[in-house]
Amino acid sequence: MVTDVWGVLEEEQRLPWAFTPFERVGPLEFGMTHEQAEAAVDGVLENGISSGSSRDNYVCAEFWSVQLLDAPFFGPAVTVYYDRSVGLAGIAVNALRGPQVTLDGLALVGQVPSRLEDQFIDYLETHTKELQYSQHADPCSEQLGLVLRAQRAGDLVLSRPVMVAEAWADRCGDTTEGCIPQQEWKTFEW
Repeated sequence: MVTDVWGVLEEEQRLPWAFTPFERVGPLEFGMTHEQAEAAVDGVLENGISSGSSRDNYVCAEFWSVQLLDAPFFGPAVTVYYDRSVGLAGIAVNALRGPQVTLDGLALVGQVPSRLEDQFIDYLETHTKELQYSQHADPCSEQLGLVLRAQRAGDLVLSRPVMVAEAWADRCGDTTEGCIPQQEWKTFEW
């Protein structure tokens, strides 16, 4: 079987998840343990790779879509970050094959970044929230705990949202001093 590393799910193939800032992303609640997160996504996502060490303040885990395990697509649907003192503290959704996460109806995953940025700015203005940018020019809001990153999809670039717990919201778009691990800020090839 040939693997399609750049394949992007159609909108109707994506799981529908909602984002409630500082509370949850779909079935995943901030503060959960890894075991609780596994139970919350059981049947739709499967735990793949976990990484971290005793000197790191976080552990990373990838969840892969159960429906795509035998498909030619390759790569995780969701990457989660656990803070040793907070529990589940960060959730990044893969632009190519992750669930469609919405914030009050605003689709955050797999979108054209410039169009999403315009919609995000309108959303923030309507809700009297501040817009900030990461050093990589990713639009973000500490008041929502949301960074709208970009992820390569072959010759295209699509949106990859990273949502964080309130404990990680301060400077969440700061690639050097924020709590989001450096691993997340690296360029994604898949």
